Amino acid sequence: MDAPQSARRIIETADAPAPIGPYSQAVIANGVLYCSGQVPLDPESGELIEGGIAEQAARCLESLAAVCRAAGTRLQEAARIGIYLTDMGEFPKVNDVYSTFFEQPFPVRTTVGVAALPKGALVEMDATVPLATDPG
Repeated sequence: MDAPQSARRIIETADAPAPIGPYSQAVIANGVLYCSGQVPLDPESGELIEGGIAEQAARCLESLAAVCRAAGTRLQEAARIGIYLTDMGEFPKVNDVYSTFFEQPFPVRTTVGVAALPKGALVEMDATVPLATDPG
């Protein structure tokens, strides 16, 4: 008997950092793109980018946008963005960068203060993006 075909499709792109653990950059399931958290790593070197919170937030969003493109959609179509900060005092700077990536109607958003993030990052972001049609 053949194994049932998976209802999930994995999305991977070289335009975002490779996973640093046992997970995928994103998965499409039931017409929704679930993007793993992105820390501000350079996609080529896999190392933390230089700069402060604003530069790191922009890199997180650029990586999420690249994953969305690989899935045939745009980050601007996101329904939800999760933001994880090691210093909630930096939230206004992150919000300024965030506002350059999105227009109304904005996705819902959760921002959580955390003790630490992988590789010493100051910020991590994930996204959930409904797809008009599953491109798979």
